[in-house]
Amino acid sequence: MIATAESCTGGLIAGRLTDVPGSSDAVDRGFVTYSNAAKIEMLGIRPETLDAHGAVSEEIAAEMAKGALSRSQAGIAVAVTGIAGPGASEHKPEGRVCFGIADASGVRTETVDFGPRGRIEVRAATVEHALALLRAALI
Repeated sequence: MIATAESCTGGLIAGRLTDVPGSSDAVDRGFVTYSNAAKIEMLGIRPETLDAHGAVSEEIAAEMAKGALSRSQAGIAVAVTGIAGPGASEHKPEGRVCFGIADASGVRTETVDFGPRGRIEVRAATVEHALALLRAALI
């Protein structure tokens, strides 16, 4: 079973997974945690991690993935948090997305800079990359 924890994609990954007929056999649930408060309440993200690293960080992606895994019946969870745009900060550019995958073997994270492609394109690229990470982890 799969769980998702999504910020910048707002549920698009769960949506793509559930587009497949019979997906109820493989998809347990999705958490859309767009706000920091939702990340804390729904996934158990530690406020001190948010303060130290910000919402767009591998540390938060890891905690999101672990939280989704522990708060579901899934055996694997994927998490995404990023800046879809428009807008950026000095240290976190538009198009930066942090990914987390959690399963019985632990948590893996990575960051991808998709660039300032625009909100729709960054979100679409994030969904594709998250699905590729899930496929690779399940092989």
